[in-house]
Amino acid sequence: MNNKEYLAALSAKTGFTANDTRKMVQAVLKALTNELEDGNTIQISSFGIFEVKKRLERVINNPGTGKKMLVPPRLVLNFKPNSGIKEQLKKGGENNG
Repeated sequence: MNNKEYLAALSAKTGFTANDTRKMVQAVLKALTNELEDGNTIQISSFGIFEVKKRLERVINNPGTGKKMLVPPRLVLNFKPNSGIKEQLKKGGENNG
């Protein structure tokens, strides 16, 4: 499902116009992004936890040349779904379980 299809489905489900739905989704995503940029963890109780983690620097082997390379540290986004969603996905989704 692409962004346009998602917004159309969400708009139909909520009864808001497509434009209002797009604005609300953009506002939510902007707020989430701002919190993550500040290093905060976001916990949505019925969905999961978003957090920024620091991946430490490490040495890897380049498979093409065989030389060792240093990969610098970086920040990565991590998501941990809540247990209800995990179980639902293991069973093949809500329609199949």
